[in-house]
Amino acid sequence: MRKKIIAANWKMYMTVTETENFYRAFAAEIPQNNRFEILIAPPATALAKLSELNARASQRIRLAAQNMFYEESGAYTGEISPTMLRELFVRYVILGHSERRQIFGESDALVARKVRAALHYKLRPILCVGETREQREAGKEKEILERQLRVALQGVESSSLESIVVAYEPIWAIGAERSAVPEQTQQLHAFIRCVLTYLSNAAVAEKIPIQYGGSVNTGNVAEFLSQPDIDGALIGRASLEARKFADIIKAANKLS
Repeated sequence: MRKKIIAANWKMYMTVTETENFYRAFAAEIPQNNRFEILIAPPATALAKLSELNARASQRIRLAAQNMFYEESGAYTGEISPTMLRELFVRYVILGHSERRQIFGESDALVARKVRAALHYKLRPILCVGETREQREAGKEKEILERQLRVALQGVESSSLESIVVAYEPIWAIGAERSAVPEQTQQLHAFIRCVLTYLSNAAVAEKIPIQYGGSVNTGNVAEFLSQPDIDGALIGRASLEARKFADIIKAANKLS
């Protein structure tokens, strides 16, 4: 059975001090019977502090990075290497997020290099894929998703694919007041799993968690996670408050 993952992507929010305050409040709120793997992806400046706090608390959560370069070291101003992340006990790294693609011009080919590097250094990539509103209205969402998956996973062995997490984030739903409809989202998650099956085999594809990212909150998380191919959530703004993020996890844990 696939492990369900709930991840917080803090983007460019939360200072080191705010991270420390969040963690102390959040650690007290995590339900004792939690059945989900909980990830937090803070800004790079807060990774060391979060790693330190988490070690003291017996690893209550898993650390994730929001980005990573594909080289181990070198003259790459402003970048962070896989080995730097490993040293901080980071285990997951978000790659190909729509904001990286749209604002910073990251191509499918660049995302692919990062995915291969992450796997090489024993980091679990959270590969983000998703369509814009214009692409969806043109009926091209499946075409876009298939292309992003094919390019990003080209050359990755089936045995390594089991370490990947896919996050479907329809760009038009990120930060929106209204999220996507869970049943429609399930259809695209099932399509993503079909593509993963084609790129590997059914046994491997069944092991790959597929998260949903797009305005997930306390009121809708259970409905999303009740769908057979939605294996977790990648949460943005709703994860910035300790109580609110904990409430989402509590709501998800109420699923039978």
